[in-house]
Amino acid sequence: MSEKDILEILGKKVALGKSATVSFNVAKLHTQNTIDVPVIIERSKKPGPTVLITAGIHGDEVNGVEIVRQIISKGINKPKKGTIICVPVINVFGFIHMDREFPDGRDLNRVFPGMKTGSLASQVAFKLVTEIVPHADLVMDFHTGGADRFNAAQIRIIKGEKNLKELAEIFGAPFVLYSKNLNKSFRNTCYKLGIPVLLFEGGKSFNIDNTITNTGVNGIKRVLDHLEMLNSKFKVSQPKKPCVFIAESKWIRASHSGMFKHTVTINSHVDKGDVIGHITDPYGSFNHSVKAPNKGFVFNINESPIIYQGDAIFHITTALKND
Repeated sequence: MSEKDILEILGKKVALGKSATVSFNVAKLHTQNTIDVPVIIERSKKPGPTVLITAGIHGDEVNGVEIVRQIISKGINKPKKGTIICVPVINVFGFIHMDREFPDGRDLNRVFPGMKTGSLASQVAFKLVTEIVPHADLVMDFHTGGADRFNAAQIRIIKGEKNLKELAEIFGAPFVLYSKNLNKSFRNTCYKLGIPVLLFEGGKSFNIDNTITNTGVNGIKRVLDHLEMLNSKFKVSQPKKPCVFIAESKWIRASHSGMFKHTVTINSHVDKGDVIGHITDPYGSFNHSVKAPNKGFVFNINESPIIYQGDAIFHITTALKND
């Protein structure tokens, strides 16, 4: 067996056709208890691409974790060829406390590529980037909307990457949003390393939504099938509608504080002037209608019942790109 047939990751050597679960850990809890982040590796006997599937960069984004959990529990991560590496919960410290950030208060997705001797979040980022990411030919990273903002299922990519555009279409989420790579983010770091990333957003924090979960799982299956990695026992369904590519969008912000109720559903197409929500007060003396400022798709809705003036309450498309 040649060296190319051996995957060495986090000190563990995994041959073709073998499975392994290795521990990704940087620090203990303050009680000295060890916190293990399982990295689940499945390798086919047949060589092929290596796909890394990750979630839980933010500890409160449990829907992404659920998507990767289902991929593992259903055996979708056992490839027909190549290698699939799953890391269901990267920020296990935040996941334990149901907190977005690390115990040091840092957002893991703003400290990449990290430092070996930096903050706790920075050390985790560094270990992920140096010991796991370089093995990947493709990364699929799963997120949700922050706070009470519910994201329609969407893939985020940068403009000008034809390979990513093709993979995003194959994934088959309702929307594909062109968005720039944020400085010090996981996606931007992978981009600089030449590793393509499909970033999935769907649902909201502290919530598991079946539609979002199914979209994520089916999307992974489609991409793996395209790469000829999906086991033949799994069926692949095609999306009911083609992806809508979002070139530009804007946030609608609350012009008043009060109680909030949206009157449109996620993924809805609205016309300019349509009433899409109401802001009221608790005393029945105030009722403000929120109207769509332009024609477009509503792909994020703030589901908080109480809002303040200036809060983002809807995200709506302003320009689409289908070429």
